[in-house]
Amino acid sequence: MTIFDELLMMKSAEVFILTLLAIVFLQSGIDKITDWSGNFGWLNGHFSKTPFKSVVAPMLATILILEIVTGLLGIAGIVTLIMSGSTLIGLYACQFAAITFLMLFFGQRIAKDYPGAETIVNYFVVAIIGMYLLK
Repeated sequence: MTIFDELLMMKSAEVFILTLLAIVFLQSGIDKITDWSGNFGWLNGHFSKTPFKSVVAPMLATILILEIVTGLLGIAGIVTLIMSGSTLIGLYACQFAAITFLMLFFGQRIAKDYPGAETIVNYFVVAIIGMYLLK
């Protein structure tokens, strides 16, 4: 067994968590890029009765940027973890994920979409576990 195999076996949970976060955020970010108007229209309705109704576009752009950065950090975290054993970039990915999930959670709560907010908590817990494992 090579050192690479041993490292992958020891860090498989971390690799799976980072893979999940990369998939979640890159898919969501790419969806926002390819269907900006659809996402914008849905969010306009979602936040129409909230204090955020006039800032949907900047909020959407902010989340888009955070999602793409977090997804790319997830991929970079996987690569550096496997290649060198370094956990720092993976830790950053999990921290960015937690921040992004908190922003999404806050928005869902403000919009009174409690089932949507509830779902985000599951992802948030995964990011926190990732932070713990990668520290």
